[in-house]
Amino acid sequence: MKIQVRDVPPRSVWALQQAGIHPLLAQLYAARGVHSAAELDDGLARLLPPSSLKGATQAAHLLADAIAAQRKICIVADYDCDGATACAVALRGLKLLGAQHVSYLVPDRIVDGYGLTAPIAERVKASGADILVSVDNGIASVEGVARARALGMQTLVTDHHLPAIFDGQMALPEADVIVNPNQPGCAFESKAMAGVGVMFYVLLALRAELRQRGVFDAASQPKLDALLPLVALGTVADVVRLDANNRRLVAQGMQRIRKGAMPVGIASLFNAAGRVAAMATTFDFGFALGPRINAAGRLADMTLGIECLSTDDPARADELAKMLDSINRERRDIESGMRDQAQLAADAMIDENEEPPPAVAIFDPDFHEGVVGIVASRIKDKLHRPVFVFATSQAPGKEHELKGSGRSIPGFHLRDALDLVAKRHPQVLLRFGGHSMAAGCTIDEENFELFEHALQQVAHEWLDAATLMRRLDTDGPLAPEYLRADLVDTLHKEVWGQGFAAPTFSEELEVVSQRLVGGDKHLSLKLKHQGQPVDGIWFGRTEALPARVVLAFRLDTNEWKGVRRVQFLIEAAQEI
Repeated sequence: MKIQVRDVPPRSVWALQQAGIHPLLAQLYAARGVHSAAELDDGLARLLPPSSLKGATQAAHLLADAIAAQRKICIVADYDCDGATACAVALRGLKLLGAQHVSYLVPDRIVDGYGLTAPIAERVKASGADILVSVDNGIASVEGVARARALGMQTLVTDHHLPAIFDGQMALPEADVIVNPNQPGCAFESKAMAGVGVMFYVLLALRAELRQRGVFDAASQPKLDALLPLVALGTVADVVRLDANNRRLVAQGMQRIRKGAMPVGIASLFNAAGRVAAMATTFDFGFALGPRINAAGRLADMTLGIECLSTDDPARADELAKMLDSINRERRDIESGMRDQAQLAADAMIDENEEPPPAVAIFDPDFHEGVVGIVASRIKDKLHRPVFVFATSQAPGKEHELKGSGRSIPGFHLRDALDLVAKRHPQVLLRFGGHSMAAGCTIDEENFELFEHALQQVAHEWLDAATLMRRLDTDGPLAPEYLRADLVDTLHKEVWGQGFAAPTFSEELEVVSQRLVGGDKHLSLKLKHQGQPVDGIWFGRTEALPARVVLAFRLDTNEWKGVRRVQFLIEAAQEI
């Protein structure tokens, strides 16, 4: 691990401080590319206009006509947290804006696979729907959209993923309308918007269209800001880049949650996770609520997650949140066993004192396909290599197929790598898709070794020593005057996440004492930070540290006998 300090443009720091920003926050913001206080304005008026999102105006016309004619609308969701929140936003928002007949359908991860397929379109038609609206999927569903239109349904695709590539050419579905910031010809500045954000923007455009049609005026129009807690949750949980527009959406949602203004399902999830909604952070979204929603799609039925987020019955929300919590505990148990097995398989590839191969592919017949993505992420973090983890398909009649989920490192575009594998070995990949850092594919079991060899060949060609070296960007030393619990609270209230990393500091520290805790799984530390004593904890670390060492750490607090003190959460170490 190489610990490196971010560049901090002094002019930006000065400009932010002159605008009244706290000196520490000014330094952190400047290091993340913020140049003026205006970029930190999280007011709704600063959101990018819906009119600049290609297809949003046409989608508004389609939906406004459907509402006026009381036609039946069916939402086709995805089975992750982004898809579940996008579905809940669509259900709630369309009803707020006057839709009388709105239903939804979510594919089963195992039986249906990903996205809007032709059989899914047939099930939507059989439900009596006139209009099919996809959320967080559909941009790659060429066959599914064609089937929906052949069955006489109008089709609106709302998505944020990249279009599919067939035979080296981009292929868009022939939907009535597509709303996706990543489709060709879209000038919308925020290409990183999550699926839930795209659906929220469609609703903003629909409300404007209904206002123009005289259905209501500015004073009487429904308030869509009630949907922002769902938008914030889905945006953070999907680990999209938190550009300025996404940060505004998340900040607005968090503000409402802290004030108690949120769907009852989100409140119930906070309770089930043992978190305090009044002190909500992006960490809660990404590591407490998001995984509980995702667990339903991985091991059970995402209907549970969507129902939890869309119900207005507090008792029902509590019941569903407890079920989701239980499923998440089961997911953790399965993941733990799979992670240990996967690590043993990865270790077996590496001779003592040797580097891991440039890419890793792991398969075990005992793996559960709903958890392979999480396990791939954990192994990727440990080895700092692109990783694919495969499990046997559980779909009836597909037992000979392996379903794989991959996670990558900066500098290795995973979907492009799969595309190259497909060109070189046309028989290997049955299906694949994804983006730069995460992707999925299906192969025949007999082709696993060929896939592994082909992926490693691409990695050999694309990755150099510099890319394969693990790096951690930090914010450098922490001034001793900032070692305060109230300042830690201030930092936690800000919007941090993908592309706008939470503060991580680094400097040389003295290790006064150290011991293993938590069943000998974690390293508890007594440290000296610029002469001041401070506690530290390194979760998952068991090896002892030298007396003096450079540590990278985040800030947290712990409480002992009613006194709150700063605690360092150690992320990495580098020998002096």
